[in-house]
Amino acid sequence: MSETPDPAALAGEVWDALSAGRQISPLSDRYPGFDMASAYRVAAHVRARRGEPAVGRKIGFTNSTIWERYGVDGPMWGEVTAGSLASLGAEPVSIGGFCEPRLEPEVALRLARAPTPDMDEAALLDCVEWFAPAFEIVQSIYRDWRFTLADCVAANALHARLLIGPPVAVGPWAQSLPQLVLTLSRDGEVVETGHGENVLGGPLSALRHIVASLADDPHNALAAGEIVSTGTLTDAWPIAAGSAWSARYDGTPLGTITARFSP
Repeated sequence: MSETPDPAALAGEVWDALSAGRQISPLSDRYPGFDMASAYRVAAHVRARRGEPAVGRKIGFTNSTIWERYGVDGPMWGEVTAGSLASLGAEPVSIGGFCEPRLEPEVALRLARAPTPDMDEAALLDCVEWFAPAFEIVQSIYRDWRFTLADCVAANALHARLLIGPPVAVGPWAQSLPQLVLTLSRDGEVVETGHGENVLGGPLSALRHIVASLADDPHNALAAGEIVSTGTLTDAWPIAAGSAWSARYDGTPLGTITARFSP
């Protein structure tokens, strides 16, 4: 097949897979002309089917160090909803129903006011109310994490859950976010070290990227009150029930967060 079907029809297939926790073949395998513009149209229909209030965005693949590993060549964005956002606590987080879930340590932020495309990073920082350490659970409805960037966009940028740690008010320390050193551990053993600069040069640079990307899309412009997750500082690591993961954010007051996972 080569002709791309109606976006609503593809969205139905994607939504059914997400709802049932099952996998499908990549849309790009079946429709070679399936591109980013088509994918964002499908994603809009998927969001409508979900029917949950939007509370923010996730920016995916801002970490260029992993692009080759996943066969992608740039960032994308998806929506965080009231049902996919949670505060990290002592209770285990269920990963039942997710397809090949993986964990990403990130820096999240909350917008106090709407940013505009003409802003430099200093002006963007003035739009931020707080930063927080965060884990994003991502999933792939495409087996073995094999996909194109457009396939990812259609599946709401692989977003499953955003787990927010304790927020920290903006201060002079935020200028050093590109220099932060992230240590990711599983069950007490270090698995990877990442850096703030990995996400397009720093979390504020990632924010500037999405603001610029949406400059010609007034229906999706960022708004005051939104929470934005700026992308993983390391690779995305497979997670399983019974495991405990920690992320330590050295060089910032963001501290250390821990998440435990259950079926």
